[in-house]
Amino acid sequence: MSILENVGYRYKDAPKDSYVFKNVNYEFEQGKMYAIKGKSGSGKTTLLSLITGLEKCTDGKVLYDGKDLKKMNLDTYRNTDIGIVFQSYNLLPSLTAIENIILSMDISKVKVNNKKEKALSLMKSVGLSENQAKRKILKLSGGEQQRIAIARSLSYNPKIIIADEPTGNLDKDTENDILNIFEHLAKDENKCIIIVTHSQNVCDRADIVYELKK
Repeated sequence: MSILENVGYRYKDAPKDSYVFKNVNYEFEQGKMYAIKGKSGSGKTTLLSLITGLEKCTDGKVLYDGKDLKKMNLDTYRNTDIGIVFQSYNLLPSLTAIENIILSMDISKVKVNNKKEKALSLMKSVGLSENQAKRKILKLSGGEQQRIAIARSLSYNPKIIIADEPTGNLDKDTENDILNIFEHLAKDENKCIIIVTHSQNVCDRADIVYELKK
């Protein structure tokens, strides 16, 4: 479980009373899909950065399994416990689809007997074929690239998947396909899925919706 206790954030060079957000109290549990919505500038992406440990909160605590992120080894946390999916996919275009997934395994140092076999299994789980695995990233559609990004985030079997506007560049049908994958991960694989979104469709399908306000 991930918990935000009275979390506040302001930029280091901002006045002391000028917060992006303040007194945020959210809980995120395994087996559920969460949506975080809010107007532009409300700090949604910043909030994800706090949950992933890329930023530190100004006030309050971000807890993972009861441990304060400020006291944890954040490299280990990001490489084992939490997966990140970006709107822009953040895949390496010089590599094939399967090579992007295997690279993630290498970085996380996860122990896998056959990385290629594992990567193909992950691709299959998000609806992609072995033929697509061999293609360079730019030869894939936006929906296919997002599926690869999800498969990559699963390569070390994290408990939490963080997704920043993962359907923002996709059409409605492809958005629903991606949401089906996230729902499966939450309901059938007991993952905690946290999605920042402007999409009402994502909010409608989430188990819990948090609205972030300035």
